[in-house]
Amino acid sequence: MRFSAPLKSNSKKIMLLGSGELGKEVVIEAQRLGLETIAVDKYENAPAHQVAHRSHVVDMQNKDALLEIIYREKPDYILPEIEAISIDALFEAEDKGYNVIPNANAVSKTMNRKNIRTFAAEVLGLQTGPYKFVTTKEGLLEATRELGFPCVIKPVMSSSGHGQSIARSEDDIDASWEEAKEARGDASELIVEAFVDFDYEITMLTARNGKETLFCEPIGHEQRDGDYVFSWQPMQMSDIAKQKSQEMAKAITDGLGGQGLFGVELFIKGDEVYFSEVSPRPHDTGMVTLITQSQSEFALHLRAVLGLPLGFTFYGDGASAAFKSEVHNYSPVVDVDDSLFSENSYVRIFGKPEAHKGRRLAVALVFDKVEKALEKSRELIAKVRDS
Repeated sequence: MRFSAPLKSNSKKIMLLGSGELGKEVVIEAQRLGLETIAVDKYENAPAHQVAHRSHVVDMQNKDALLEIIYREKPDYILPEIEAISIDALFEAEDKGYNVIPNANAVSKTMNRKNIRTFAAEVLGLQTGPYKFVTTKEGLLEATRELGFPCVIKPVMSSSGHGQSIARSEDDIDASWEEAKEARGDASELIVEAFVDFDYEITMLTARNGKETLFCEPIGHEQRDGDYVFSWQPMQMSDIAKQKSQEMAKAITDGLGGQGLFGVELFIKGDEVYFSEVSPRPHDTGMVTLITQSQSEFALHLRAVLGLPLGFTFYGDGASAAFKSEVHNYSPVVDVDDSLFSENSYVRIFGKPEAHKGRRLAVALVFDKVEKALEKSRELIAKVRDS
């Protein structure tokens, strides 16, 4: 592949639609390959804005506004990094010859839990837990009675666990309904999932470059309120479960098509594997690869997008711990204890221009055997504060 210099008439350009902490790492990897980078988000000074060649602030769900930026910049690759984007803009851009990663149809399916669940279960025949879709509180109550308690309730469109809750009895229905309505995105329809009695859940990072499919070591993770707080790699699992996980990840990513890295979320019960969700982009739990692999998930994403070989070296076990803000602050300060910087640990500060309670501001990374790394990551993240 031929590489050029940025800011020239023959530059190769990538445009990120969504410029958070994951997008920031993608831009850094793109810069290392001499690509010209354009970061777009709905607010100023987003993390990826701070490292891209150019940035734009636009209503990401406004089709005309988004297309105006695309047509002005003429990127070679468009990388959607969040769910809350005008899918009509992506389809129109793709129709005009722009390369949407992995493709507009895949983005459309994965940004909507109804679309991806029915595609996975009813078209591809992948094993999932029982589920129902509802649009009213009465329908929600009926669905929970049919599926049984506990059950998981999510908006069909939201990100980072927003609006998700677990209803353990009919007494929780009102609270779950209100929680879903507070989600970012479209909460006009909800998915109600029977609680799968799983042993653990994993993220299977899966990269496709148009010639081969590559899997990273499975990533275990712990969630709170539907959002990741700790992740570790590799997740110890049976050879059978790992093989089935890779087969399921390949089936869903082959079905979606295109190039790039996908975060495939799976539930594991013994040797059985259940499909949960998939993101056609780097995954928050995959930040652990910043310390465990020679090529992080962000580097692999760029390689896959560009059609480059996908090989990497797995250095060894590690863990990550997310730090979430405890305050609301328009000029956030993250106070990090010096002990987070050692021979086998460090912290990444995302540089978000505004903090609010629960917003992810940093991640601690530890390189060690999984149990020790996870224990140390829990210890270290407790030494981070914000004000």
